[in-house]
Amino acid sequence: MTGFGFSCTGVRADPYAAGPTLVFRLRVTADQDTRVHAMALRCQIRIEPARRGYGPAEAEGLADLFGERSRWGTTLQPVQFAQVSVMVPGFTGETETDLVVPCTYDMDIAATRYFEALRDGEVPLLMLFSGTAFAGDGGFRVEPVPWDREATCRMPVAVWREMVEQHFPGCGWLRLPADLMAELLAYRSRHALASWEATVRALLDAAGPDRPPPPRPGAVQPGAVRPGALRPRLTERTSP
Repeated sequence: MTGFGFSCTGVRADPYAAGPTLVFRLRVTADQDTRVHAMALRCQIRIEPARRGYGPAEAEGLADLFGERSRWGTTLQPVQFAQVSVMVPGFTGETETDLVVPCTYDMDIAATRYFEALRDGEVPLLMLFSGTAFAGDGGFRVEPVPWDREATCRMPVAVWREMVEQHFPGCGWLRLPADLMAELLAYRSRHALASWEATVRALLDAAGPDRPPPPRPGAVQPGAVRPGALRPRLTERTSP
């Protein structure tokens, strides 16, 4: 089998994408005497949170994912970020290609919550590769990309924030159930409010700083970890 290798040489935010998008630059290598006609490559990207340190503010922001810092020895497990595919054009020896990763600012997604909690530094990522290669000098043969091929990437937090700012400048994003959205829309219409910002501010002003809303049945109190909020352990690759 051909000895394939992979490394990540950089990552940037795509300023021209319709939605939040990261572009990872991959270097793909093969045996020097092997002609690779094409490669259908799959890549799983995971966050490796145990590979960096965290300040007090970051630890507070990560509490709903990993619990209190005293528990991080068992809860600081990898978090799935993305699974994408790319067709690598033919090459001999080595080549570079872009791996395009669409992202989301949905705060219900664990990876997004993790990125948002970080203030600076780098995000430790692990890239796991698989796929199919078409290689050979006379004609071609089909062979798998071994499942043990992987690469690490240290993505600057600034790259993520730049990407978010391009599409949500100075804003956040919140997903709500359809029935709650209907109630908010009715409230906005009744009070002739000009924007959603004005609607939310009116509700906050009505609540007052010293009158927090009563907890809903089964609601988790502030600072508590939601049942099932901890990420499952990822001990092996998921099926493509």
